[in-house]
Amino acid sequence: MAPFKPLYKLQIHDFYIPTGRELDKITQEEGKAITKTSYDSPGSWKKGKGGFRASGFIFVQAGLDNMGFIANLVTLVLYFCQVMHFYPAPASNTLTNFLGSTFLLTIVGGFISDTYLSRFSTCLIFGSLEVLGLAMLTIEARSKHLHPDSCGKSSCIHGGTATYFYATLCLLALGYGGVRGAFPALGADQFDHRDPTGASALATFFNYLILSITAGATIGVTAIVWVSMNKGWHWGFLIATIASFVGFVVLAMGKPFYRLQRPGDSPLLRIWQVVLLAIKNRKLPLPENSADLYEISDKESSVLAVVKIAHTDQFRFLDKAAILPKESMPEPQKVCTVTQVEEVKVLTRMLPILASTIIMNTCMAQLQTFSVQQGRLMDPYLGSLNVPTPSIPVIPLLFMSILIPIYEFIFIPFARKLTGHPSGITQLQRVGIGLVLSIISMAVAGIVEVKRRHEANKSPPHLISLFWLSLQYGIFGIADMFTLIGLMEFFYREAPVGMRSLSTSFTWLSLSFGYFLSTIFVNIINSVTEKISPSKQGWLHGQDINKNKVNLFYWFLAILSTLNFGVYLIAANWYKYKMDNPDESETKAGPSDGMPLVTNNKATTDLTTQNDRSMVIDPVSSAAEPVAKDYNTAEKTGAAVEGDQVN
Repeated sequence: MAPFKPLYKLQIHDFYIPTGRELDKITQEEGKAITKTSYDSPGSWKKGKGGFRASGFIFVQAGLDNMGFIANLVTLVLYFCQVMHFYPAPASNTLTNFLGSTFLLTIVGGFISDTYLSRFSTCLIFGSLEVLGLAMLTIEARSKHLHPDSCGKSSCIHGGTATYFYATLCLLALGYGGVRGAFPALGADQFDHRDPTGASALATFFNYLILSITAGATIGVTAIVWVSMNKGWHWGFLIATIASFVGFVVLAMGKPFYRLQRPGDSPLLRIWQVVLLAIKNRKLPLPENSADLYEISDKESSVLAVVKIAHTDQFRFLDKAAILPKESMPEPQKVCTVTQVEEVKVLTRMLPILASTIIMNTCMAQLQTFSVQQGRLMDPYLGSLNVPTPSIPVIPLLFMSILIPIYEFIFIPFARKLTGHPSGITQLQRVGIGLVLSIISMAVAGIVEVKRRHEANKSPPHLISLFWLSLQYGIFGIADMFTLIGLMEFFYREAPVGMRSLSTSFTWLSLSFGYFLSTIFVNIINSVTEKISPSKQGWLHGQDINKNKVNLFYWFLAILSTLNFGVYLIAANWYKYKMDNPDESETKAGPSDGMPLVTNNKATTDLTTQNDRSMVIDPVSSAAEPVAKDYNTAEKTGAAVEGDQVN
């Protein structure tokens, strides 16, 4: 192709951008646009990218991966007691510490997928670590020389056995956590939340994601648990390993259909810049007019495809990071934009919501530890069928499998007509319903334990049916359905565009803190009650759960959850959504009653009329990557170049 002469040239560091007319000519002659749209561009919906076709691979991966994860979650406490010879309380603490670490490490997965790798690549890398950890767990269960001898102490593992045991748990926690920090956002990225149809589809995606997890978990707590309890622990762990491996293969097969974001500036670095500059400028007076704070112009944001967030009056001390010193050029080391400050404010507003859901997850930890140990001392037969104790969670899972479609196809359309909200009710209303149900679950758990212990301590002992536990499991299962879906959608929708993996990880962070808090509560309750009890033994002391006061611990959590719900109501009432209508959160401008306002980022200006810019910044990465971009061509062709799909 012969070289052409441009009408004008825009050049920075010898980087040349053709004009719009030249782009049209290249497109006609070479048959392809050199437009490079971001992963969030409407053009990327063409050629089968994104949507439910792409998220179908993610649903399959979620189901297969959670078969083993949930099965391990409900059986590991028994594995620790029966094979590794832990006492009940240390076994419970070991499991809650493991799960707490797992969900805490979701922050690592979220951070990496926002900053260094795509969410797709992050899932595969951490998935490899997960499969390796499961393989090591299988080897441990199969090898007798890796099992400690019973010693009559709270923990019997030591030496090389302890090293292998904890190395396996650490590798599993890193793999599980990294995957869960990236894959919800990967699935949500397949939907255009700026479009009303896409906003509704996003809510549906999270419902289907939980349904997929529920379906996999149902198989896990029935088939895999039965194999573990009847055929051998190593066979159950082996099935979990194979299922997870197949799940990640399926996830990899969907790559041609995914919309893959480009990693950008570190969200933690952006947050740190705001905090440091706010501290540095703490003695400077705030301008009376917020318009005097530094922000790029509407023209710049349109050309650069940067999503701007309007100023809010909350956390005014952070605004000092956006004060540009006199006679200074705007540089990241000297000033932050209002949008960057507002990103930190959004995350800060989320923290009270995150904190007020921790107690609920502490309650959930008891259903995976003490409730499982209760089930060992109950009648496991349903007629002639011997039901393994860890399979009891199948009851709430079946409830959820039925209720999620009802919620999606009946409740949401009905509520949507009444409220006009794409999800029927707001995400925070969902979470509130879940918190109330968790209180009821803990109260019921205490009552069931009183009956169980009373019958077990009779002479002769009488074992009540294992299915009494289905009451607390069933109620909490419904609570978890409302809360987990609500939190995932809330943290994804409300997060700044470049921080969505990190923000979605907050859902799992709440779980992490809940599990760690469970360990703290168990230790504190034991320490305090052994001093004040006439028997000088704590509520949760020793190996015989029939002599413990687990019911009092459940009621303690119910009372604490009630107080926590009051805190949640205050936090939810104080929180301001980005926009009243989430559908329009990035497409309308106007008064927002103090809520962050996101401006229109649809750039349709031909580059032939823009003679002062030569760089286009990806709205997700905000990385200053020079990209030739003709917006008119992009609108006409609706095509996204394959080079946009970055791993």
